[in-house]
Amino acid sequence: MELNRRTVIAGAAAAGIAATTLGGTAHATGGSKPVKTLFGRLADGTKVHLWSLENGGTRLKVLSYGGIVQSLEIPDRRGRYANVSAGFDNLEDYVAQSPYFGALIGRYGNRIGQGRFTLDGKSYQLSVNDGEQSLHGGAQGFDKRVWDVEPFVKGSDVGLHLYYTSVDGEMGYPGTLKTKVTYTLTRHGDWRIDYEATTDKATVVNLTSHVYWNLAGEGSGTIEDHELRIAASRYTPTDAGLIPTGELAEVAGTPFDFRKAKPIGRDIRVSHPQLVTAKGFDHNWVLDKGITARPEHVATLRDPSSGRTLRIATNEPGLQFYSGNFLDGTLTGPTGRTYRQGDALCLETQHFPDSPNKPRFPSTVLRPGQFYRTTTVHTFGR
Repeated sequence: MELNRRTVIAGAAAAGIAATTLGGTAHATGGSKPVKTLFGRLADGTKVHLWSLENGGTRLKVLSYGGIVQSLEIPDRRGRYANVSAGFDNLEDYVAQSPYFGALIGRYGNRIGQGRFTLDGKSYQLSVNDGEQSLHGGAQGFDKRVWDVEPFVKGSDVGLHLYYTSVDGEMGYPGTLKTKVTYTLTRHGDWRIDYEATTDKATVVNLTSHVYWNLAGEGSGTIEDHELRIAASRYTPTDAGLIPTGELAEVAGTPFDFRKAKPIGRDIRVSHPQLVTAKGFDHNWVLDKGITARPEHVATLRDPSSGRTLRIATNEPGLQFYSGNFLDGTLTGPTGRTYRQGDALCLETQHFPDSPNKPRFPSTVLRPGQFYRTTTVHTFGR
């Protein structure tokens, strides 16, 4: 029953190197314990900390608020570093106006139609925060919670354990959900995310990460020249509310065919009804591999100008590709540059949107005694 929730995750690789001086090139110095600094305070006085990690040539900065990736730096083909994740340099903007920049998403990644679902004969009404839909867990999802953070060094890996307990009824979801998310930087500079959860009552769970990528560097302009490959022969078309219709449509002969790498901008303005409705790409791809016991490579993103590449491996069955359609120039990043439409993109590993209302989709139900475990690995190259 629900084999996807009993996956045994392979351990991370051992031994490592780290990057040093900001703005320089990578140096092999070995991983060190993450460093904590104060980033700001919420209106009620709660402290929010920034955790800084380095390993294998990758530099990661994470907030205790929302588990947010505030910065992720990797080198280009010449060894020059850039932050490739969109975000802010202050807590106030994350609280007031963030479109989920870098955040952990829960309890349910993406949309649930009308914010309603039925489980074991009982109907549940969720927080509605996207028109008539519930998006990314509701108005106060995991992205707006302060997580308990525990740093670690294990062999040559460095990382953070993040903990949050979502009480029964929070945002309308049944069951008290105990969640643990682990961010690991490996010796090779891979960024690995391990998600774990248990519940005391039957519920639905779909956790993911909402990093906005621009491999040319945050604030550098459009991602339409980035080349993307997704190992998926089908996708889930949506209605006017961006809720999947239930169809598993073939990508062949459509702008949604990324089985061979192509520039994102090649087909983004094609007059296809699905692109018109979403103002670009904002859809779930049905990965050919399905649910797997271990993470498998499913997508590659490449920026020709810098040479930076991102390879994504996951054991999840879906990948949401969002092309930054609703960035409108009103948000300003840490370099003082504004984010406009198409200036960053998201690649969210997940179960499918609205799965609780689509019996044909892989189940997202988690029951007492079961363990939610899923992993995504980001591998960087140049």
